[in-house]
Order: sequence, then structure tokens, then C-alpha cells
Amino acid sequence: MDYTIPLNGWAAGEREFRWQVGTEFFQMFDNAEILDAAVEVEARAVKSGHYIGVDLDIRGSVMVACDRCLEDLELPVEAHPAFSVKFGEKEASEEEVREGSREILIVSASDTDLDLSQVIYDYICLSLPMQRVHAEGECNPETVRFLSQEPQDEEAGDTNSPFAALKGLLNE
Repeated sequence: MDYTIPLNGWAAGEREFRWQVGTEFFQMFDNAEILDAAVEVEARAVKSGHYIGVDLDIRGSVMVACDRCLEDLELPVEAHPAFSVKFGEKEASEEEVREGSREILIVSASDTDLDLSQVIYDYICLSLPMQRVHAEGECNPETVRFLSQEPQDEEAGDTNSPFAALKGLLNE
């Protein structure tokens, strides 16, 4: 799917774009963490002379593995980035990167389209929490039971441990 906004060929004014972001989008970025996705992206682009402002509305959900039980976990996604497009060949300085509440995207004057794939990907990933776990009590009970078992006493001679065979090597 194409996540681009044409930079040339449209008169001053406002245009709206809509895209659906699914699993195949994250596969393009080799992201194996996102198992499934249902995200809608709405872009509102305003062109006035050489100025182009873009406001994105990103909403939906993604499926990831729970960090605790490894079962599927659906997480909401919501982001509302706003940025201005500047034409030029140089990298933006620190002062230019943010213009009030809008980020600045520098694109080459020869570019005919603005590809928003990377921007959409980055904002979806940034909207996800660092720790991805089910709410208390919603994890797989078998996994939680296994994780909450008390370690067996080493002195009692735990023979089920994969390290039991190695224990004798220390004494030799």
C-alpha cells in the first residue's frame, strides 16, 4: 500500500487522505513483535504557497505477545503528530526541528511525493508501552502458576533441574 502525499500537482488548500495499516505494513519493516494490526491513519494536508502542513490522526490497535505469559495481547494505538514540510537539501538544525508544536520534515526540492510510511511506523511503535503485559489476573493461569513456583531447595537435591548434573562438577 502507498502511504504518500503528493507534493506537486495540487492547488493551495486542504486535502485528506485515509489509509489502513495492517500486519503486512509491519512486515515491510521486518517488525516481528507486532503480530497483527488494525490501525486507521487519517492525514490532513494543508498547502499554502511553499508551506505544507500535515496533521496525522493514528488510531487503532495492535497485537503483541505479553511480556509475562507470551499470550496475545491487544494494545490500543493513538497518536496525533503534526509537522511542517520544508524543501531543502540540508539537514535540519536543532532549532529548526521543532517549530512550536510542529516537527519539521526536510524534503528535497526535487521530491514529488512525501512518503509517510516511516513516520506512521515510528509513531505507532512509540505509542506502545515499554512493558507489554496483560492487566492483573488476565495472563494465562498456567504460565503464571509456573512463574510463581518457589525455587526448590538446592540442598534437597533437585534432580529435575537442568543444572543438577553440573552441580557434581563443582565438587571434583
